Amino acid sequence: MTKTEPITILIVDDHSIVRQGLCALFKIQPDCRVVGEADSGESAVRLAAELVPDVVLTDLVMPGMDGVEATRQVKQVSPRSQVIVLTSYHEDEHIFPALRAGALSYVLKDIEPEQLVETVRRAVHGESMMHPRVAARVVQEIRDTRRTDDSPFAELSDRELEVLRLIAGGLTNAEIAERLIISEKTVKGHVSNILSKLHMLDRTKAAVFAWQQGLMRPDEE
Repeated sequence: MTKTEPITILIVDDHSIVRQGLCALFKIQPDCRVVGEADSGESAVRLAAELVPDVVLTDLVMPGMDGVEATRQVKQVSPRSQVIVLTSYHEDEHIFPALRAGALSYVLKDIEPEQLVETVRRAVHGESMMHPRVAARVVQEIRDTRRTDDSPFAELSDRELEVLRLIAGGLTNAEIAERLIISEKTVKGHVSNILSKLHMLDRTKAAVFAWQQGLMRPDEE
């Protein structure tokens, strides 16, 4: 995009006063041009396909098709359009579905006008902007996912982890069966699965591995 080409924007919000305010904000920006307004997800998708805007600035909660589904469909009909979510909601059940649907940026409606304009300008270059509260949740989610994915015990079920802890605690199969109120045969099945998933030859090696990887604490002996 050259400097002579304004950033084209499609504004999506079911409240006309919000659309009017956003239109007024971008009207005074020399490098921005609002090319369309939509009051629903359905009309957003239709206009995105017709106008192919650089940026789609959308609310999340709207009657009929919500912003998440609208985002998904907008990215299908106009892949080049960058979607910015502008909403009042910062809960996980809104943030992550929107990002998974293809939203590039997620900002809240308490954003300063100049910051919103900057978010739009950056979106054209594929740069994401997040409200600090949203960014913190995204970072935490990434950390939690990495922690789960990197765990050497990720393939074990909750029950198998429980059995492994008891093995590492020095309990026999019979003692584990009594502790968990299950049959010894079931315990043997769990032990077999644990050894297979951990690629261990025997329970002693599995117990040592559990201690080495921090599954056990000294007070759990």
